[in-house]
Amino acid sequence: MSESITAKAAQGGIEAAVKRATQIGVPMSIAIIDSGRALVGFLRMDKALLGSIEIAQAKAFTARTVNARTSDLMPLVQPGAPFYGLEVSHRQPMVIFGGGVPITHRGEVIGAIGVSGGSAEQDVDVAEAGARFLQGLETF
Repeated sequence: MSESITAKAAQGGIEAAVKRATQIGVPMSIAIIDSGRALVGFLRMDKALLGSIEIAQAKAFTARTVNARTSDLMPLVQPGAPFYGLEVSHRQPMVIFGGGVPITHRGEVIGAIGVSGGSAEQDVDVAEAGARFLQGLETF
């Protein structure tokens, strides 16, 4: 039976991401989805940009859909590249810039985290903090 991220585990991942966002001084929206791409945890920090709400969720969706970091997608979706048009290929928008990270456990993707509110580099940094927490758990 494959594992997936529980609401309790998602809250821990959100707390780890919030801690990092607070350290760098950037309010963020943080979304965590399970293996089936369902939202299991979300937080918009005080004063995070309103636009960051949907972008964070779309980054998590994208990372789980393609089982890859969203920051790795940009070169693959340019005209002439193998996945040109990927970002508009689903009813739910896909995001092709940094801030979405798949969560793996025992070699299997069990969900993803998406973060938005800062620069792409800041979003990646905060998403990685949440992902590290979740990937360090033994059970979900």
